[in-house]
Amino acid sequence: MRIRLPFAAVFLGLCLIAAYAGLSTLQLGAYVNDKVLHAATFFILTIVFYWIIDTNRRRTLNLTLFVCTFGLGIGSEFLQAAIPNGRNFDLYDIVANVIGSVAGLALCTWYHMRMLDRKRQTRYQSVPGQDITDVELGEGIADQEEGVTAPSSNARGQTLQEEVDNWDENGVDDWDEEDEEEESSDDDKKGKAPK
Repeated sequence: MRIRLPFAAVFLGLCLIAAYAGLSTLQLGAYVNDKVLHAATFFILTIVFYWIIDTNRRRTLNLTLFVCTFGLGIGSEFLQAAIPNGRNFDLYDIVANVIGSVAGLALCTWYHMRMLDRKRQTRYQSVPGQDITDVELGEGIADQEEGVTAPSSNARGQTLQEEVDNWDENGVDDWDEEDEEEESSDDDKKGKAPK
């Protein structure tokens, strides 16, 4: 487990600014909607806190949920009500704090999963530079043949269905004649006598 010091420094600075704005007699509600300010503050605090500790995703998620959402998001309102600064306890502020924190946590978790997935793909990719596609799911393949030939491609001008309906088991196959013609033309090109 490693601590990322730049994120820790930014988080401490943001906590000091948020504590001054939230616990002092400073009234920012006249300039900005109070609930939007609460949600934005905890959104940013959660995002920064999520990246402080370099550990597995589950531990980071649980720690961020406990510290930012419950500790700071809910605890700050009780602390604000306990300090005589002219502010009152507001349940809707807690709701705004939790919404902002959970939104930041969801964004970080999504990005963290995506980042780990990309690392795994580059690490376990069999051929470097090859596109990662799953042929079994139909990814990365072109249009496939349907098995139906056009009537113009048939020498007799029949469709496949007509040819199957008129099939003669005892008849001479045209394929053998075509193969013999190809062999004789190849022999002529090489200067050999046909068989």
